[in-house]
Amino acid sequence: MTQHDSPALPAHRPGASGQSPDAPSLSRTTRPWMPALLYTLGFLTVYLLAICTPWGQRAENALFGLGKQGGEEAWIYPLSGAAYGSTPLPPLELSAKPTLMVGLAVIVVLTLVRRCWWQGCAALGVVILTTGGKEVLKSTLPRPDLVGAPENLLDQGFPSGHTAIPAALTLAAVLVVSPRIRPYIATAGVLWLACIAAASATMGGHRPSEVLGATLLACAWYGLATWLLPPVAAPGATRSTRALPVITLTVALVIALVSGARNDTLTRSLVSAATAFICAALVWYAAVGRPAHTARRTRPALR
Repeated sequence: MTQHDSPALPAHRPGASGQSPDAPSLSRTTRPWMPALLYTLGFLTVYLLAICTPWGQRAENALFGLGKQGGEEAWIYPLSGAAYGSTPLPPLELSAKPTLMVGLAVIVVLTLVRRCWWQGCAALGVVILTTGGKEVLKSTLPRPDLVGAPENLLDQGFPSGHTAIPAALTLAAVLVVSPRIRPYIATAGVLWLACIAAASATMGGHRPSEVLGATLLACAWYGLATWLLPPVAAPGATRSTRALPVITLTVALVIALVSGARNDTLTRSLVSAATAFICAALVWYAAVGRPAHTARRTRPALR
C-alpha cells in the first residue's frame, strides 16, 4: 500500500472520550439555588398579599361568609375525623402527629436500607424544618386586623400544618427512594396532597393562603436541600413516561374538585379546589419536573 492509499487518521477519536467532535463538553455541575429562592419569595408574597393587605384579608374572609360555618356541608366531611366516631383521613384532626411520626420512621428505614446517608439527612431536614418551621412561623408572623374582622377569623394559621405534612413527606420520600420509582412515589404524594389541601381549605380550618403557604415552605426547604447536597448525592433528572405528568395532574384536579366540594357554595368549592391543584402542581414540579442539578455547557472543544 502506498502512502496515498493509507486512510488519514482523524484528529479526534470520539471513542476515546465518549463524545462526538461536535458535541459540547460538560464542565462542572452547577447548584440550582434559584428554585429555593423563588419558592421563598413566593411564600413571602402570599403572606404579604393575603394577610398584610386589607383587600387580601377581605377576599379570604369573604369566603367564610359563603355557605354555613364549619365543614358539615363539605363532601369530605365524613372522612375528616370531625364527625363523631369517624376515622380521620391522615393527617387530618388527631391523625396529624401519628402520620408525621410514621413518615419519619419510613424515611429512616429507607435511608438505612439503601444506605443513602446524605439523601436521608436531607429528607429528614425537609420534614423537620417544614413542620417545625410552620409552628415557629405561626407564632411569630403577625396577622394584623386591617378590616375589622370577626373574632373567629383572627386566628393565626399561616402556614397550614395539615398541608405541610403531606407536602414535606412527599418531597422527602423523593430524596430517598430509587430513581426508578421516584415519579410514582411523587404521583402518590401529589394526589394525597391535593386531597388534604382541598379538604383543609373547604372545611374552614385554613384559608387558601395558609394552604398555599405551607406548600411553598416545603418546596423551599426541598430546593435548599438539593442545593446543599453534594453533586454525587443529589437526585438527577427524574425520567418518567410522557403521559405520567398529564395523568397525575389530571387526577389531582379531579381529587381536588371532589375533596373541595361543598353542598352550599360553588364559589368556595372552586377556590378550595384551585388552591389544592396549585399546591399539587408545585410539589410535582419541585420533585419531578426539573433536575435537581443541571450541567453547565461550555463551547465545543477545538479540533
